Amino acid sequence: MNNIAVIGIGPGAREYVLPIALKTINECQVLIGGDRNLAIFPEFKGEKIPLPKRMEEIIQYAKENRANKKIGVVVSGDSGFYSILGLIRRNFSEEELEVIPGISALQYLFSRIKLPWQDFSLMSLHGKQANFIDEIRRVGKIALLTDAIFSPEKLADTLIIEGLANVHMVVGENLSYPEERILRGTPEAIKDGAPYQMCVVVIINE
Repeated sequence: MNNIAVIGIGPGAREYVLPIALKTINECQVLIGGDRNLAIFPEFKGEKIPLPKRMEEIIQYAKENRANKKIGVVVSGDSGFYSILGLIRRNFSEEELEVIPGISALQYLFSRIKLPWQDFSLMSLHGKQANFIDEIRRVGKIALLTDAIFSPEKLADTLIIEGLANVHMVVGENLSYPEERILRGTPEAIKDGAPYQMCVVVIINE
């Protein structure tokens, strides 16, 4: 029986995919992932399956096919940081999985702005609402994964409404891609840079 490989492929650009991730991908017969992630590997000779709308379909497919096929699930950033590994882990035992780490978008952004990040609070707003205002007031430094709903301009609006108009924001957009954009400034300045795509955000209140 083949293990299911959950493979972190970094922020997006091919050069940030770790060699061990490439080796594992090349050992797979099936690769599952988002369209943009799958496009990074045009040389892959096996079957590519775009992520379905219902994640449970991945689980069912893996259960039905892993006996005869080596299945890899590629995820953006690091495999253990706000990815679908949690869902997969709830349905398969530790012995049935192979997990390959990757470089997270937050790691990449902090390297670009040349800051250590061990004292930042890390949060995700992907598909959910989290009280990042309380967290910025409590900790003073947070880094956020955003989505189309909780966009940088929406975060900037919220900061202004909550009396935090003077915090420093950093927005990393399309990180590692040719169209990468990194903007810094107050919430009002960040609003002026909208609209944004595929962003992570750093907020500092000092």
